[in-house]
Amino acid sequence: MRSGAPAPPASRGGCQTLSARGAPLRVPLPAVPISLTVAETVSCLNRAVAALRNIWEEIGMPEELQLERTQAVKEHIESMLDMMVSEEKNLKEYLLTRITACQKELETLRRELSLDHFEAEEQGTILQMEKDLRARVEVLLKQKRDRKQELKTLQERDRDLCDILCTAPFHIDSDAVPSLEDLDLYRRHLAALSLEKEQRQERFVSTKRQIILLMEELDHTPDTSFEQDVVCKDEEAFCLSEDNIAALQSLLQQVHWAR
Repeated sequence: MRSGAPAPPASRGGCQTLSARGAPLRVPLPAVPISLTVAETVSCLNRAVAALRNIWEEIGMPEELQLERTQAVKEHIESMLDMMVSEEKNLKEYLLTRITACQKELETLRRELSLDHFEAEEQGTILQMEKDLRARVEVLLKQKRDRKQELKTLQERDRDLCDILCTAPFHIDSDAVPSLEDLDLYRRHLAALSLEKEQRQERFVSTKRQIILLMEELDHTPDTSFEQDVVCKDEEAFCLSEDNIAALQSLLQQVHWAR
């Protein structure tokens, strides 16, 4: 391993598993028992040292110099192993830090989503705990995104209906994450508004037709701005406010009286 490896960078959401060098961590299952691998490593080192001693003997290197070089080999190996151990310790600390970060983020998301408190399982390895917590964070983050997106969609529909009906928009905190109950209440509110719009639209169209027929009988040309809006304006552009619907009924009565 390389000396002076940089600390793993913080990931978005605080929960990406990285190695001590900052690269994505992959932990393959061992193909052979660790004890056998250790024995093979020791055997490899012994063969390398024996090969070095043969070379030194062949070139006639004095015993004292061979001891010095053997000591240098030992120190080099110890340094490399110490560095590897240090990096793996850093990785362990990093994973523990990520576990803590994920637990905090889960608690924040739980409050934002109005979910019941849940205890994180602390069984299994550090790697498994980090992986499980990271997966739970991703699930809750998706729930948060989905709820915010639905809220945005509902608010767009609400604005359209409010413009037509001239009513106040539904009161809800746009910055907070809506609860499931909030979204359900909002949906039912918009369903009621949509029904009200249909009913007012039907009343408007029916009343408008009666007014036009009566005006034709009277050979009356719309002269006020409201009469012109009713008779000449596009039906979809007419504001279906309660005041306008009431004024429409009043206009119908006036035309009736004028007959």
